[in-house]
Amino acid sequence: MNNKKSFPLWAMLISLVLIAGVIFVVGPIISAEKQKKSKMQTYVEKMQPGWNLGNTFDATGDETSWGNPLTTKELIAEIAEQGYNSIRIPITWEHRMGDAPDYTVDPDFMRRIEEVVDWSLDEDLYVMINIHHDSSEWVRYMDTNHDEVLERFNALWTQIADHFKDHPSKLMFESINEPRFSEDWNKDEPQYFTMLGELNDSFHHIVRTSGGKNGKRPLVIPSITASASEARLEELYKTITSYNDSNLIATIHYYGFYPFSVNMAGATKFNEDAQKDIIDTFDRTYERFTKEGIPVIVGEFGLLGFDKFLGTIQHGEKLKYFDFVNDYAGQKGFTTMLWDNGQHFNRREFNWFDEDLYAVIKAGFKGRSSHAMSDLVYLKKGENVQDVSIPLEPNGNEFQNVNMNGKTLKKDQDYTIHENILTLKANFLGQWSDTAYGKQAELNINFTSGADWKLNIITYDVPELSETSGSSDELIIPVQFNGDQLATMESLYEDGRNAGPADWTSFKEFGHSFVPSYETNEIKLTKAFFDEIKDGQVTLKFHFWSGEILEYIIEKDGTRVTTIKSS
Repeated sequence: MNNKKSFPLWAMLISLVLIAGVIFVVGPIISAEKQKKSKMQTYVEKMQPGWNLGNTFDATGDETSWGNPLTTKELIAEIAEQGYNSIRIPITWEHRMGDAPDYTVDPDFMRRIEEVVDWSLDEDLYVMINIHHDSSEWVRYMDTNHDEVLERFNALWTQIADHFKDHPSKLMFESINEPRFSEDWNKDEPQYFTMLGELNDSFHHIVRTSGGKNGKRPLVIPSITASASEARLEELYKTITSYNDSNLIATIHYYGFYPFSVNMAGATKFNEDAQKDIIDTFDRTYERFTKEGIPVIVGEFGLLGFDKFLGTIQHGEKLKYFDFVNDYAGQKGFTTMLWDNGQHFNRREFNWFDEDLYAVIKAGFKGRSSHAMSDLVYLKKGENVQDVSIPLEPNGNEFQNVNMNGKTLKKDQDYTIHENILTLKANFLGQWSDTAYGKQAELNINFTSGADWKLNIITYDVPELSETSGSSDELIIPVQFNGDQLATMESLYEDGRNAGPADWTSFKEFGHSFVPSYETNEIKLTKAFFDEIKDGQVTLKFHFWSGEILEYIIEKDGTRVTTIKSS
């Protein structure tokens, strides 16, 4: 016998309709809530991409003292024309201010800053101004000179806030650049967080109570040294959330996985370690801020090795880095602002010093570029030429063809493509088997989207190092590069210990310990290298991009350095 109550058909139908209605109504509401962005997040995303007017108003001399020309309205227009939507104008105020108690800013300088700000706004750019190298010039002494530093900081922001209070909200203020209170950038003493908190509290209060449009103006707040370490992000989060202010933006700076960024410790390639550092840094920042409704600007990004010269990092490897950084930052909703101290965009001729780099950056505004495992194909002179296979990383794009000198190469005759492996055929490469040393051709690998990837065909032979003698102030090693290029250098004592600066690694820093010159056929060992070298024999191992490794043994005796053996 069935004791269950029967359920009328009409009641079942009504129940189903009601359930469906709940699903229909509630579902879209939840979905829309997940997709909803804050006003400030939208503001920050509209800033992408951004550019820094570096080494200009942040110079500790005048506007041109660090090598850049006067900033013109035409330059600002060109930056906008290049596809940039925001500009960060770093400013060092120390030598443009009077003495206590008023610390009055030079009115001519304030008007000059306003002029460049207005040019930028006229080009519809978002604009960020800040306190820049003051952080290292006088703010860092707050621990021992607390009251004076705070008074000066407050006086400065009081004047800046008042001068720009009626400017539109596309102008934002950044409290201070890379604040620090110690020579050791890695120290996280509690008092450092307390002092930065004091400065940011003052900054926030001064701006918000200064009238005009400053009550809701976007304000940018950094961590100590603009670092994305977990401890510094946590302290920054506490500061920002304490203000209960929806118009705040967190900022960090990113210059890459350190060994790769300066080319040391053998980190010559944009490998998994370098990629992981980006992923970990941006994930950590996203989880602490963006996910919690606080937008993030990467106020500076680049590579530290660029401070010496662009060739510190191998060309193809740096292209991979810039593509990856912009893409992953975009996935996290960050805006990135390229640090350009004059080494990227030519401010006199209005072009890019490295057009390939700009092509990758520009393509990154909307998507990703594809690349190959390397942009170098070495053919050893006098040897039989073999097929050369090169793995491709399409990054979501599709391979189209290969061009050389404007002509499309013939598939199956000049090359084959199979499962993202490009193979250049021996009969095609053979035309350069017995030519002069150096770059013979440039192949453009074209994909459905993004920048082309350029392959350099290079004829080479084993480099030749000559013996020499000199001083520990500088040693010049004569070299016949024979078409090859230097990737890195190892340095070891006779007993196998690492020799030279950063002795935790045998691989020394490119541009710091050693500098190759292909124009003058030499490798220079620097004073900085010898300052960390003890007397005795040192074995140098020069690693070249072709794969060749040459040994070179020197002996240091006081200030005198001589060659013992070269290979």
